[in-house]
Amino acid sequence: MAMGVAANRLELLQIADAVAREKSIDKTVVIHAMEEAMQRAAKSRYGAENEIRVEIDPRTGETHISRYLHVVDKVENDKIEISVNDAHRRNPAAQVGDIIAETLPPIEFSRIATQAAKQVIVQKVRDAERERQYEEYKDRIGEIVHGTVKRVEFGSVVVDFGRAEGVVRRDEMIPRESFRNGDRIRAYIYDVRREARGPQIFLSRTHPQFMARLFAQEVPEIYDSIIEIRAVARDPGSRAKIAVISKDSSIDPVGACVGMRGVRVQAVVQELQGERIDIIPWNADPATFIVNALAPAEVTKVVLDEETRRVEVVVPDDQLSLAIGRRGQNVRLASQLTGWQIDILTEQEESERRQKEFAERTQLFMQTLDVDETVAQLLASEGFGSVEDVAFVPLQELAGIEGFDEDTAQELQTRALNHIDEKNAQFEAQRRELGVEDEVAEVGSLTPAMLVKLGENGIKTLEDLAGCASDDLLGYVENKGTDRVRVPGALDGFDLGADEINSVIMQARVKAGWIKPEDLAPKAEAETEPAQS
Repeated sequence: MAMGVAANRLELLQIADAVAREKSIDKTVVIHAMEEAMQRAAKSRYGAENEIRVEIDPRTGETHISRYLHVVDKVENDKIEISVNDAHRRNPAAQVGDIIAETLPPIEFSRIATQAAKQVIVQKVRDAERERQYEEYKDRIGEIVHGTVKRVEFGSVVVDFGRAEGVVRRDEMIPRESFRNGDRIRAYIYDVRREARGPQIFLSRTHPQFMARLFAQEVPEIYDSIIEIRAVARDPGSRAKIAVISKDSSIDPVGACVGMRGVRVQAVVQELQGERIDIIPWNADPATFIVNALAPAEVTKVVLDEETRRVEVVVPDDQLSLAIGRRGQNVRLASQLTGWQIDILTEQEESERRQKEFAERTQLFMQTLDVDETVAQLLASEGFGSVEDVAFVPLQELAGIEGFDEDTAQELQTRALNHIDEKNAQFEAQRRELGVEDEVAEVGSLTPAMLVKLGENGIKTLEDLAGCASDDLLGYVENKGTDRVRVPGALDGFDLGADEINSVIMQARVKAGWIKPEDLAPKAEAETEPAQS
């Protein structure tokens, strides 16, 4: 009988050892799971209301089952409590608040109890395995793993890579690629998180960084940080663009990534199911970088709008379809790569637009300055865009235009100033009609046209203006999906800078009595004044 017990104990430890080794978890976790399973079985045998503890000695495998009884003055629940008098019979030193442990005989496991115990152990071991996986892989986001396809379910692929398993969801797979059980697979770890059930390691083959990591494996200069991948844009399975820069001027970054006879880039292309890859030299100058990113299309002109991060690119007429690419793919990838929204025009479209603007400006000068078409065209071709430009430009500059003299220039400026005065009188009447107060009109650098705009936007009193933020007047840019959209301000189109707008708001706050004039003084001056006095 004693031999049977010894064999049992030994067997228990051997099982715990085997499970811990197989699942790569701590042996004590398995033993704790066994203790919990036996505790549940003992509770079902002796009654769930009892406080029963099971301990397995990790060295000998010996099992102790105990019932805990709390020593109290007055017993309310005899299953978990014992009176002081009864406790003294077992232990004369027992006091209120102590716990008496009562040893229970080993229990025989019924079939149902065995099944329940097995479930508890399996669940505990699985939880421990998941926790171990999480701890091991949480700092490995951004790595590429090699594994074997364990199973394919609903288009997602479960990958076994030795000590853990991950999942490549259907939307993280390259289109039209399929895997079968047992296939070798490479994927990028993009997320590791605790989940209630199922896998915790999320893999991707479409992530832009998957391509970057593949290049790092193929190109030693990237691995050694001589060449840096600055940006990647992908249309998985179809086309990609990758921007590279070299820290060593003697090494060509594009050539290094392509490799001898294209051997390096071909290795990446094969892994990505034939995805075409454009390798582009990165440049700190946005215009140059955008021109490079639109390769293989040629670009003749680039106009940047820093505020909205939009860029207008002019290409030769025969290069338009190449620049846009099939279904807009080339321009879309170039936009993702550079972070600028790209609008493409042909040279003909740009020429037509320029002619239209030229005609509009010519018409404007003919009407406002009462001059003939030749004079108006001369002004437009010299870059004058508005009546204000003509009115406030130095007289010599106007007189220096071919075919003009000083008298002509003086006459043009007089007519321009008269036109501005007439307009201002109209704006003044409009301003009063809108109910914009005179106090607002007294704030420096606000023109009558600006005052009308303020009135149209509901800014009519000094308090209204003082309560504005610079964005309310200047406008701002916000992100809507992948696009950056400009939200116009009340004084949009007046070519005012942030400093001028802030000065207007501060003057309004001083006039409204919100702040004192001395609060506007620069801090440095304010600090030096006491020292001087």
